[in-house]
Amino acid sequence: MKINKNLRNIFLILFATLALSACSTAKKSQTSGDVYTGTDTVEYLASGVKDRVFFATNKSSLTTKSRETLRKQATFLRKNKNLSVTIEGHADERGTREYNLALGQRRAEAVSDYFVLNGISKNRITVKSFGEEKPVAFGQDETSYSKNRRVEIN
Repeated sequence: MKINKNLRNIFLILFATLALSACSTAKKSQTSGDVYTGTDTVEYLASGVKDRVFFATNKSSLTTKSRETLRKQATFLRKNKNLSVTIEGHADERGTREYNLALGQRRAEAVSDYFVLNGISKNRITVKSFGEEKPVAFGQDETSYSKNRRVEIN
């Protein structure tokens, strides 16, 4: 009788473990803090060089990852002196329209300043802010917001 009870408990534990593991999904996070790090919205300026960088909420400071991307872009631009770029600043939908336009401008200026410090002539750079007007992700969750807090280099 005791063996049957122990056997029944083992089966219950096994069943519960299988049921719980079947229901769980391991989803890899695409954010570091609140900065987007995934690649599904990233295109390429040149072979292997991402065309955008992402920012934390209400921030315009460059992250280590964004500086790595911008360093590669600056190298590409130094080799291709005939190219000019447009730097577009974007924000997520939270905040007023005016605040988001100003934030997008600060983000774009931060990227422009990085390029100038790395040998790209200011004459080759155009800076624009779109604020919240051109989202790439339409959702009201942190992943969508983090994809929209970006600067695109065209």
